[in-house]
Amino acid sequence: MKIIHSPRHLGHAGHVELTHGRIVPAFEKPERVAMIMKALGERRLGLFVEPTAHGLDPVRRVHDTAYVRFLATAWELWTASGRDNPALPSFWRAPGMRDIEPDYVDGKFGFFSFDGGCCIVPGTWDAVQAGADLALTGADLISAGERMAFALCRPPGHHAQQATMGGYCFVNNAAVAAQGLRDRGAARVAVLDVDYHHGNGTQSIFYDRADVLVCNIHSDPRQAYPYFLGYADETGAGAGEGFNANYPLPKGTDYAAWSAALEAACARLEAYAPDALVVSLGVDTFKGDPISAFQLDSPDYLRIGARIARLGMPTLFVMEGGYAVDAIGTNVANTLEGFLQG
Repeated sequence: MKIIHSPRHLGHAGHVELTHGRIVPAFEKPERVAMIMKALGERRLGLFVEPTAHGLDPVRRVHDTAYVRFLATAWELWTASGRDNPALPSFWRAPGMRDIEPDYVDGKFGFFSFDGGCCIVPGTWDAVQAGADLALTGADLISAGERMAFALCRPPGHHAQQATMGGYCFVNNAAVAAQGLRDRGAARVAVLDVDYHHGNGTQSIFYDRADVLVCNIHSDPRQAYPYFLGYADETGAGAGEGFNANYPLPKGTDYAAWSAALEAACARLEAYAPDALVVSLGVDTFKGDPISAFQLDSPDYLRIGARIARLGMPTLFVMEGGYAVDAIGTNVANTLEGFLQG
């Protein structure tokens, strides 16, 4: 297995988030990658490789050009306004407001975000670009015939929509990889998102398409972030009708109930029979995660990896959430080891 990694993620550090009415150090932090790399290295599960540069054209395949331009210039605009503190949006558009990008940076932050979880610091954009290159390098490997690969992306990506950042996510790495696989010749691609939080960005990007099946297993949006997408009746639109499947589960869900949803998702994947599978790998389903509320335990991730392996599909794992830092390495390594042994 190739494990694609870049130290450039370290540039996204010292960032904060707005949560529970307070601005606090972000739960999404560099130590997450360090713990994953340590666990994978100790088990000798694969070869660490650096990504190849792909430029921004593949990112623009799934994200609006104006949004990508904002991400690339946000820190420059922020400091030009006289501030050097970590940049956060302070207000957002509401339904009924105009869809016009403001000139001033504060307005741009509100225009291109949907929450206070995406903080920009001097190294954020470089880290985000590196994450996209990780995912695209993984797509290259799968397209070249590899059975599996793991893109150790940070920051995560599955909440990023076509023109909106949120939930720690700026560029949707899984969507960029899925589109990259399509562009490399895969007729059909599937995305399986196993993060605790619904992958609203991935759903939105592919919602009207029949060439990318998106399956999400996640916490019920009536109870959990992102609240406004992820319901079971969201099944796609237009040509994409029937190509989006959501499996919302209540807080406190244990592995028995979670794995039943996984079986249902796997049945959909088998029926679709994609040429390649992208797994948005979030391990914030762990019972000790500080911002989530499922009850999976570390051994369960071995079973998850093994079940995905039984699909028999070329599979790219793309790192998403997981904020129990002491356990994240074990849980990611267990998933990948389960797949390798499956």
